Amino acid sequence: MTSRDLPDGAVLRAARPGDEPGILALIHALALYEREPDAVENSAEMLEATLFGAQPRAFAHVVARDDVIVGIAVWFVTYSTWTGTHGIWLEDLYVDDAHRGRGYGRALMSALAAECVERGYRRFEWTVLDWNAPAIGFYRAIGADPLAEWTTQRLTGTSLAELARA
Repeated sequence: MTSRDLPDGAVLRAARPGDEPGILALIHALALYEREPDAVENSAEMLEATLFGAQPRAFAHVVARDDVIVGIAVWFVTYSTWTGTHGIWLEDLYVDDAHRGRGYGRALMSALAAECVERGYRRFEWTVLDWNAPAIGFYRAIGADPLAEWTTQRLTGTSLAELARA
């Protein structure tokens, strides 16, 4: 992705080495917003390995304003056996409170939609907490449809370890 100038001097671009502290700060802010302030175990070093290591498995786009990261979209590639094509899973979308209402969230979503189209991917998916009315309203405004018949499942901790031993 090439960088894109946004109104008021902000720039939307692919994350690059050195962005890890800014990305991590917004991950922590998102965790606080989602009422899980102590859940983040990630570190700048882990982000560096994940985003910029020999075989990156996740990617990020950022919005930077005055060289400060104020918005992030962290994502990874998925695969659909039904369509036979890849897609993008949006793990985190977050814009700093002080910078909301400037179109940064929409710009990040647009950039990921463009990634899908350019790569021939047919799906762009994510989850949203059912109580997060502002995010749900935003997603409806950009044309996203809820998949009410699907419920996210997760294995962690002891359950994950027990199944691995089975």
